[in-house]
Amino acid sequence: HSMNRRDALKLSALALALPTASVSWAQSPFTVLNPPQKGDDPSKIEVVEFFHYGCPHCRDFDPLISDWKKKLPEDVSFRAVPAIWNNAQLTGLARLYYAAEVSGQLDAIHGAVFVAVQEEKRPLFTEEQVREWVSGKVADPAKFMDAYKSFGVNSLVQRADQLARAMKVQGVPTVVIDGTYVTSASLSGSHVNTLKVTDQLIARVREERKGK
Repeated sequence: HSMNRRDALKLSALALALPTASVSWAQSPFTVLNPPQKGDDPSKIEVVEFFHYGCPHCRDFDPLISDWKKKLPEDVSFRAVPAIWNNAQLTGLARLYYAAEVSGQLDAIHGAVFVAVQEEKRPLFTEEQVREWVSGKVADPAKFMDAYKSFGVNSLVQRADQLARAMKVQGVPTVVIDGTYVTSASLSGSHVNTLKVTDQLIARVREERKGK
């Protein structure tokens, strides 16, 4: 990630010279959402990662978050949500993501989509482009395209957009814990730190819930 420890030290030295209001973010590796957003399952501590397939930082973060989510505690749920920001191309990529998820093909093609979009510069934004690309990638392309065009996937895309707005997501990858705490590499300093902060915030939510 572009910001290393040396930069962070330089920044904190700079922060001392600036009025405190403008640099309060430098003190904290997360921000707090107001108002908080309720998760799908109140019994779980929900972790949401916002990403999109065209984002190089998301691609770097992806293997880390893949390993991390394999070891989720019982009381934690995880979901990835594609960022859309009112952009037709990102809407197309979000549709591709949910079609893969709904048809059970996400593990099979998730990494390949990053490569196709970022390295091969393939425009996987429309039905025709996706149909052509997916034909050699999944066992049942017809089933995949049915999912792609389905009402269910449409609803998921709309919901993803609403969620990103509600959670005030400005950049990706961004991680939101329990609909309340927001962290990212620009706040934490690195992708690795983002997951450390996420773990700390999960522990914090757990304590807060015990206290209620």
